[in-house]
Amino acid sequence: MAAAVSLSPEDLLPKGSAGKAGELEEELDDDDDDELDETLSERLWGLTEMFPDRVRAAAGATFQLSLSVAEKMYRFSRAALWIGTTSFMILVLPVVFETEKLQMEQQQQLQQRQILLGPNTGLSGGMPGALPPLSGKI
Repeated sequence: MAAAVSLSPEDLLPKGSAGKAGELEEELDDDDDDELDETLSERLWGLTEMFPDRVRAAAGATFQLSLSVAEKMYRFSRAALWIGTTSFMILVLPVVFETEKLQMEQQQQLQQRQILLGPNTGLSGGMPGALPPLSGKI
């Protein structure tokens, strides 16, 4: 097998262009330095120059309009949420609490009947003091 020979980039270039390669590298380095001085916002602002004034004005107006609509929707949703929450607390929660209180009272009365009259009385819904239903045939 042949031994691997390491060649430098100058060896690969044609004989007369060794000086030009150095100049090209310097030009590329200078171009990179120019690009690094520019920030992203400056670059984006520079890209806007490729659009006509009418397009830029329409885009700016659309952005301002969408920002305004989003702000108004946020304010409206915040106010609507406040009104809905307070209305629910004032109008609905007392009804829920009273219904729960009524159910608890009925359950307590049922338990008292079961304790006083026996376990079958609470399930059949019989009147306290009434005779239990006959289980045989008449």
